[in-house]
Amino acid sequence: MAPIYKVAVIQLHPKVPLQLEANYLKAAQFVQRAASLGAQLAVLPEYHLTNWVPEDPKFASLCDQWKVYLGKYRALAKECNICIVPGTIVERHQDAEKDEDKLINVAYFIDNKGEVLGSYQKKNLWHPERPHLTSSTHDPHTVIQTPLGPIGLLICWDLAFPEAFRELIAGGAKIIIIPTFWTLSDCSPYGLRLNPRAEALFLTSTLTSRTFENTCAVIFANAGGPKGKGQENSYAGLSRVTLPFVEPLGEETKDSNEEGMSVVDIDMEILEEAERNYKVREDMGREGWHYSYRHDGVLVREREKL
Repeated sequence: MAPIYKVAVIQLHPKVPLQLEANYLKAAQFVQRAASLGAQLAVLPEYHLTNWVPEDPKFASLCDQWKVYLGKYRALAKECNICIVPGTIVERHQDAEKDEDKLINVAYFIDNKGEVLGSYQKKNLWHPERPHLTSSTHDPHTVIQTPLGPIGLLICWDLAFPEAFRELIAGGAKIIIIPTFWTLSDCSPYGLRLNPRAEALFLTSTLTSRTFENTCAVIFANAGGPKGKGQENSYAGLSRVTLPFVEPLGEETKDSNEEGMSVVDIDMEILEEAERNYKVREDMGREGWHYSYRHDGVLVREREKL
């Protein structure tokens, strides 16, 4: 019988930009509550510790503390007996090639024993990020073996690229986790004149498409705004879990842009039945599959294991 996993999607509001400890403590309270409700995994948004203020002179130096907060989340996961994807943590490293500092945006999967099982550096940078962050460029997307089965990590704007999903699906991922910092104001003035909620339309339609076209579950954790001020902030929110066949899951957050948390069940039988129906993975695994993507080598390696 296929397992059912209970996951918490935390739509955190990074209330105080650059106040890492204050934002961590609030995030930890959500994780502890998720664990008390029986969740096996808690997922936080992108930039939840710092908010996105790269022009601030303190931003880069605070990113030196990434090991401190990764350690805090590892300890929290062990203490609460819960797996955690702590959104993303921006890290400052020395760039050996350019002899200068570089910032990278990283998502980690931490298991319930506090061990880091894998990580992913954001590849597809949103336009305003490109002057500040370094992409993982041609590094392959890799699948992580976890207590919830094989998962893939993506970050925010990666959602716009079906190729990222296909590479992870080719490697066997069943659940794709996407920490995000996506706002309604990311749309151009032209698009906003046509539809003030154009970005919400982008998110809801694309998340549904990705789950059907890849017979996978998608866990989408976006930043939210302050409680009680949904109409006054530009945070998109809409944090949810999408599965084939069914409406999006996440009653507290899926239709909201305010801070909150949804705890939902992911029934893996739905994914198995979706694959039996649509045969996406079966087609991708066939000899002579007619699309030549960068993950062809992954498919060859997977066939060699059989």
